[in-house]
Amino acid sequence: MRAFFFFLLISMAAVAAKASIPNQIHPLRPTAGSAGRHVPQINCLSWRLAVETNNIQNWKLVPLQCESYVGHYMLGKQYRDDCNAVIVAAIQYAKTLKIAKDGKDVWVFDIDETTLSNLPYYARSDVAFGATKFNGTKFDEWTREGKAPAVPGALFLYRTLLAMGIKPVFITGTKEEFRQVRIANLKKVGYHSWVKLILKGVNDTGSSVMYKSGKRAELVKAGYRIVGNIGDQWSDLLGDFVGDRTFKLPDPMYYIG
Repeated sequence: MRAFFFFLLISMAAVAAKASIPNQIHPLRPTAGSAGRHVPQINCLSWRLAVETNNIQNWKLVPLQCESYVGHYMLGKQYRDDCNAVIVAAIQYAKTLKIAKDGKDVWVFDIDETTLSNLPYYARSDVAFGATKFNGTKFDEWTREGKAPAVPGALFLYRTLLAMGIKPVFITGTKEEFRQVRIANLKKVGYHSWVKLILKGVNDTGSSVMYKSGKRAELVKAGYRIVGNIGDQWSDLLGDFVGDRTFKLPDPMYYIG
């Protein structure tokens, strides 16, 4: 099992190199305070752990004291290692499945911070890795640029699943008006095909859990079998029809309930 784990990591690195995907999706900016340093009144490493385990819920902003810590984590090696560990586990699970030949076995992917990364946006000084109030207008402008790179490891998972006969389905909270932008962005970084790309319409109301549960229910009703589900938010992985197994990628920059 250990040999298989390292083989996957080496294979992922080779695929990335062959596709000329840079190791860093945004240059590491020099800031004061290195990752892991204790910040007075709050331990940022413990805060991130509580966030990732969903023990801290409905939070609005990254604690201001942890902006530097989150920035170093997201732009550094640890974030990439954490993503790759999730991807390896997902592939190990996928290899245990017996895939039918009817094309109905699907894997649900979120988009933001799951397949496409918004780190070039969140690294801006006026965004501060989620330590400033979310500005929907600015984020829409960034989305409209269609320049989001791939999340580390996610493209390797996507390609591996396709080769196994598991079809990808994208379910995102991105607004329907950005459909063509998102299609172009996905294809630009290497996601070239999918069964469905589901974006949020004007009539899709309620929480993210309700919205994504409803869309997954429609997939199941149409005869699809959700064998896997990956996202960066707990709201991607909770609710109804979540699939046979879920995988969470790290994201300490924002919370969507």
